[in-house]
Amino acid sequence: VQLQASGGGLVQAGGSLRLSCAASGFAFNWHNIGWFRQAPGKEREWVSCISGSGGTTVEADSVKGRFTISRDNVKNEVYLQMNGLKPEDTAVYYCARERRFRPFCQSDTGFYDYWGQGTLVTVSS
Repeated sequence: VQLQASGGGLVQAGGSLRLSCAASGFAFNWHNIGWFRQAPGKEREWVSCISGSGGTTVEADSVKGRFTISRDNVKNEVYLQMNGLKPEDTAVYYCARERRFRPFCQSDTGFYDYWGQGTLVTVSS
């Protein structure tokens, strides 16, 4: 099982970035995928998640209306479109695989078993 996050970078406040998570080594459409982030000195926090079919998505209140999660089950990829970025969005962003099939994705890190290496997003003011 591998998850590879990419797409991070430096952007000005108000700008946009699109993160990608390329997955391999498992039945991709059977697993919910989540995005998490960790800012320096802070705990890892859940950002958004998407069900295996892509039919259900959930976002944290802090990013609702600005971030959109999606997936392509042919390419085995999950995306996080981030618009209206703020300096407080600066963090390392991780994608992760939910351990078992569930109809609805979860926000607790304990439900996730494999993690990508992370991609750094820096938003300047």
